Amino acid sequence: MPKHTTPDHARLDRVVAEARKQREQREAGYRERALKIYPHICGRCGREFAGERLRELTVHHRDHNHDNNPSDGSNWELLCLYCHDNEHSRVMDEVVRDRQESGPAAATHNPFADLKALLKK
Repeated sequence: MPKHTTPDHARLDRVVAEARKQREQREAGYRERALKIYPHICGRCGREFAGERLRELTVHHRDHNHDNNPSDGSNWELLCLYCHDNEHSRVMDEVVRDRQESGPAAATHNPFADLKALLKK
């Protein structure tokens, strides 16, 4: 029987905090570069952003790979928060629709396989 241990919440908190910090640093790097390359306009709805509202403009990775950040910005587009959320919702909707169209997975287990033999006994 495996030994039951309580999780080290302090350690977990440190790991999560470090992961968030690294993500924010990575995002800050490509976001700043994207804001220098592209005009401050949402690539979908065309709204312009400046000043305080510039924080509402996000960097969208066209191939959905956040580690693919070429220096020329070819994998990025600037989207407002609303269009960015819409883009990711659309992709998730496609995944769900593809799964539904392919049908449910075939059952591999038959709980009644030997029922007739068992009833004969």
